[in-house]
Amino acid sequence: MSSLPEILRCKEEDVQKMLSAEVHIGTTNADIKMKDYIWKRRADGPHIMNLSKTWEKLVLAARIITAIENPQDVVCISARPYGQRAVLKFSQYTGSQCIAGRFTPGTFTNQITKQFKEPRLLIITDPRVDSQAIKEASYVNIPVISFCDSDSPLDYVDCAIPGNNKAKLSIGLLYWLLAREVLRMRGTIDREAPWDVPVDLFFYRDPEELEKQEESAPVYEEPTPTVPVVESFEQVVPPIPEAEGWDNTAPNPSAGWEGAAGSSTTSWNN
Repeated sequence: MSSLPEILRCKEEDVQKMLSAEVHIGTTNADIKMKDYIWKRRADGPHIMNLSKTWEKLVLAARIITAIENPQDVVCISARPYGQRAVLKFSQYTGSQCIAGRFTPGTFTNQITKQFKEPRLLIITDPRVDSQAIKEASYVNIPVISFCDSDSPLDYVDCAIPGNNKAKLSIGLLYWLLAREVLRMRGTIDREAPWDVPVDLFFYRDPEELEKQEESAPVYEEPTPTVPVVESFEQVVPPIPEAEGWDNTAPNPSAGWEGAAGSSTTSWNN
């Protein structure tokens, strides 16, 4: 039974998304500190996470992130390739900073480095892969929110969100749910209306698959315009008709100015 109020409880469609993305599937090993989040162990070896605890921790993490006044003081980190796209999209929609790829040692402790940051909150994809960031956060007293699998260490992790942090679909869905809940608590989007951002944007995409899709996609060929063949210039431009009586009205140049003036005065006198 969930301890959350009714408006914050997980809906059936969200549970179906987590089941289809295998958020509840853990590893064959389990850490002693993660036993409260494990429901049971399957016959073939993997541990099964409790999705009710996962949703409660997602809501708690969203409340912590919303409490930070400046979104730029939140830093998301993912050295795992499957989580780099999700981290970039999460920072794009929530306004936070992100470090996708290798974490430079000394980012939080060495002020001489160019990438030096002083965040107020860290969001970690995997505490085992991103152990250097967690260690430096413990030196400067930065709280840490982390997605934790059944075998993840919880040292210096303040808010652990149980879930599968090794599959690309699971990581993308967890970041999508967390970003949606943050925006709902900030009042940016309506809680009753569905979020117009698809969850596919948070999933990792293999560069080789993208190249294959681009190669297999049909190439658009611009149709060549049909230009009519013109044999002569008269077919396009009609001939200019000659003016009637032009020779009679023009003055005779051999008569000079007097002849031209005399002809004009005679016309006025008449």
